[in-house]
Amino acid sequence: MSRTNFEQLLEAGAHFGHLKRKWNPAMAPYIFMERNDIHIIDLHKTVVKIDEAAAAMRSIAKSGRKILFVATKKQAKDVVAEKAQAVGMPYITERWAGGMLTNFPTIRKAVKKMATIDKMTADGTFSNVSKRERLQITRQREKLEKNLGSIVDLTRLPSAIFVVDVMKEHIAVREAQRLGIPVFAIVDTNSNPNGIDFVIPANDDSTKSINLILGALCEAIQEGADERKVEKADTETAEVPVAKDRKSRVAKKSRGKKEFNADVTEKTAETDGE
Repeated sequence: MSRTNFEQLLEAGAHFGHLKRKWNPAMAPYIFMERNDIHIIDLHKTVVKIDEAAAAMRSIAKSGRKILFVATKKQAKDVVAEKAQAVGMPYITERWAGGMLTNFPTIRKAVKKMATIDKMTADGTFSNVSKRERLQITRQREKLEKNLGSIVDLTRLPSAIFVVDVMKEHIAVREAQRLGIPVFAIVDTNSNPNGIDFVIPANDDSTKSINLILGALCEAIQEGADERKVEKADTETAEVPVAKDRKSRVAKKSRGKKEFNADVTEKTAETDGE
C-alpha cells in the first residue's frame, strides 16, 4: 500500500511546478505536461518516489540512526520543526551554519557551550559575574538556542539529511555530498535532481504539499523506531532465560563438585581408620 496517493497529492497542489522559463532540463523525466506556461509534475512518479524514500527512512530509523531535517524557507520551517520533533529527529529551520556537517566537531563545541552556560546558572556561578557579562552570556545562549537548540541530541554526524528546496539549501546538500551522506529532498521543476539520492518531485513552495509528504515520511520513521523497540525488548526477554539457565548449570556443577569432594574425604577417612 502506498504512503500517499495521486488524489491526496493533487489536492495538496504538489503537481504545480515553476514557470516554464525557470525550469531545469534535468527535471524533464518528472514533468507530465505544461499548462498556462507552468510545468505540471507527474504525480504518479511522485507517489513511487515517496514510497522509496519512506522505505529507506524506515530502515535508518530501525537501525537507531539519525536523519537531519533541513528547511529554512518560511513555507516549510514550522511544518518541518513539528514533524521532526514528533519522531525525535534533529532539524535546522533557522539558518544553516557553514560547516554544520564538514566541521561538525566545532558545531558540537558550540552546543556544549549551551550546556556549560546552563550549568553556570544552576550552580550559582552565573550570579558572581558582572551584570554586563551576564547580559552578554544570556544573549549568546539565546542565539545558540535559536540556531542549534534543535540539534542538541545530534552527538555524531547524521546518517542522512532531508531538505525542502535543494536550491535554497544548496550548502547543506553540498556538505552532505562531500561526506557521502545520503540526501533526501523535495525537488521542484526549477532545481537540479542530479546528485540527490532520493528525489521526491513535488511543489516545494506549498505548505500543504510539504506537510503531506513529510507526514508520510515521518510515519515511516516512527514505524522503524517502534520496530527497533520491539526487537530490543524481544532480545532482552530472550537473554533472561539464557542467563538463568547458565546460573543453574554453574550452581549444579558447583554442587556436584562439593558432593564429589565430600565423598573423597569420607573414603579417605575410612581408609585411614583401617
